[in-house]
Amino acid sequence: MTAIAMSGCASKIKATRTDNPPPSEAYSNFGRIEIKPAVLAPAFAGNGENQKVLVKLQENLDKGLAPSLLEWNGRTDNGRKLVIEPVIEEVRFIGVGARIMVGPLAGSSTIRMTVKATDASTGKQVDNAEFYQRASAGSGFAFGVADNMMITRTADIASAYIIRNYAKAEGGPTGATEQLVAPAQSK
Repeated sequence: MTAIAMSGCASKIKATRTDNPPPSEAYSNFGRIEIKPAVLAPAFAGNGENQKVLVKLQENLDKGLAPSLLEWNGRTDNGRKLVIEPVIEEVRFIGVGARIMVGPLAGSSTIRMTVKATDASTGKQVDNAEFYQRASAGSGFAFGVADNMMITRTADIASAYIIRNYAKAEGGPTGATEQLVAPAQSK
């Protein structure tokens, strides 16, 4: 319990930006769209709580995107395929047990996910969007509700982004505020 309390400082995970630039082209230029299952970056894959985050995130992505994918892939195939790959790049998730035992002392939960879109025939990257969400340590007395909602919000923002960029390449928000963006590295 002491180890959990001692690690309860704010998450060091930061976003890289507040807005995603537009993809190089609208997703509707592709006759088929494949969304691969979300994965965890290797550095975060061995943690059991992170695996639970991955499962919940995937459930929410499926729920948010399934109707649109069915419609989009029901059109006439033009021979072009867009492959979309969601990756949880960084995650710090405070589980219910830690929330019950030490509440806000367990710290903040944070997730940063990228969604790369690639033209399958050329290998050209069309998009590399980022999504970021945080559940503050102050919400710790909600016994994990805010932590779990953070995962749902991440999937919702990513799903809305993909849908929005189908008809027109316009980019969209990452979900981060300026205060949650890492300072630019000077060279």
